[in-house]
Amino acid sequence: MTTQDREATRAYYDQFGDAEWNRLAKDVAGRVSLEVHRRFLARFIRPGSRVLEIGAGPGRFTTELAALSATVVVTDISSVQLDLNKRYVGATDAEAAVEARELLDVCDVSRFNDGEFDAVVAYGGPLSYAFEETESALRGLLRITAAGGVVVGSVMSMLGTWRHALPGVVQVAAAFGEDVNDEVLATGDLRHLAGAAHVCKMFRARELGDLLTVAGGRTLAMSASNWASLGDADVLKGLEADPDRWARFLNHEVAACAEPGAVDGGTHLLFAAEHA
Repeated sequence: MTTQDREATRAYYDQFGDAEWNRLAKDVAGRVSLEVHRRFLARFIRPGSRVLEIGAGPGRFTTELAALSATVVVTDISSVQLDLNKRYVGATDAEAAVEARELLDVCDVSRFNDGEFDAVVAYGGPLSYAFEETESALRGLLRITAAGGVVVGSVMSMLGTWRHALPGVVQVAAAFGEDVNDEVLATGDLRHLAGAAHVCKMFRARELGDLLTVAGGRTLAMSASNWASLGDADVLKGLEADPDRWARFLNHEVAACAEPGAVDGGTHLLFAAEHA
């Protein structure tokens, strides 16, 4: 990550502001994604764990970590997001679980000791902004995780985003040219779109798994963030209106997202890894 990349990421999330709090609640697909993230997190965070949360934003998952009886060091690259975290989480009982709030870049965790945390959580895709430093960033996250601990995170999904945002992809090809679009689809790197307001690196599951291995980790699980819930919004609303059918749908969706053939199909890729 260059200094320019770092500043662009910080500025993007400073400007994004409250929208980050609403991102996973504003529509049905977002609420499904939130539930998939929540259940995935609950599989790996043990009560009493000391957790470093990277890219915490306004606190959607800070509150979930508190509900799992973890103690949380909340961090983000954006001071605006940290202030929002204090506002939203501070108004709830979850604030008692917050040990500290600090500015932090996912690419530099040198301030923390080896094995200092029982778990590291990097939801919201902070590793998608590490670019060429992704491998070293993963090494850093594993280094500060205790033996027997876990790194849980998410990155933006290349194939799932292409699937879900196809109209936008077609517009990108028209605006920037098919050759540029080919490069984005091949690499997942949005820096090919000169002047784009938001740039990040999107991943394929195979690519992410290889990075985790090279960084010294062992993949415990992967999941898409959505699968069937990226379909017809009106159908989803009808399901959500019926509590029994909605509960059944969520169970099926969480199971589908974890299928090897579906992990590339959501807007994000969730992963859990431990020391190899």
